[in-house]
Amino acid sequence: MTEPLRLSKRMSELGLCSRREADEWIARGWVRVDGVVVSELGSKVFPHQRVSVERQAAAEQSKRVTILINKPVGYVSGQAEDGYQPAIALVTAANRWAEDHAPQQFHPTQLRSLVAAGRLDIDSVGLLVLTQDGRVAKQLIGEDTSVEKEYLVRVSYNKPGKLPDSDLRRLNHGLSLDGKALKPAKVRWQNDDQLSFILREGKKRQIRRMCELVGLKVLGLKRVRIGGVKLGDLPTGQWRYLSADEQF
Repeated sequence: MTEPLRLSKRMSELGLCSRREADEWIARGWVRVDGVVVSELGSKVFPHQRVSVERQAAAEQSKRVTILINKPVGYVSGQAEDGYQPAIALVTAANRWAEDHAPQQFHPTQLRSLVAAGRLDIDSVGLLVLTQDGRVAKQLIGEDTSVEKEYLVRVSYNKPGKLPDSDLRRLNHGLSLDGKALKPAKVRWQNDDQLSFILREGKKRQIRRMCELVGLKVLGLKRVRIGGVKLGDLPTGQWRYLSADEQF
């Protein structure tokens, strides 16, 4: 017999929203199971039962914004730490890119529940996603995410000569971190001192640690793409909205 699941977990599995959003919608009476309103948190459902949400939920979700920042060095992705400012501090009306043609008007209420969907180290730069939309967060940082992230990485080799082809192959597939094999990556030379990395996972300081294992020192790291969304010409320290026709 199939075991029942928490309604919030089932809603997340169905791609309706995040678990946190699901609990909020359940508490507001916006969720129906087989046509009956369920408003008790912690309620369980069977996989075959039909889950639907009221129009108010979809309307509220459509107002939630996703913001792209070109993060400079010296800012942390999430909560402030050790005196360093979080990237969300850059999201002001003055810092919005002049060439952002999205129809949204900036309002400070958009900063509520705006969370980083993935990390970018304090000494790394480039594309960082902040979102109020639980669906976007789940897509980018959920356990089963397969969204590609592309980085340009300037390196120096700390041994005589050039990095052997065998070590370049190990960067593509064959390294382990924290006792666990890494998923296959796509790593190739862009020029004499710059590599392109395309990853489908994001362990802490992963690229720097991968490079250390083959004798490379990272001098600079920039994220230029997440899935189908590119950093493009967005200036350092500025931000724009994710447009309606962009998909990760």
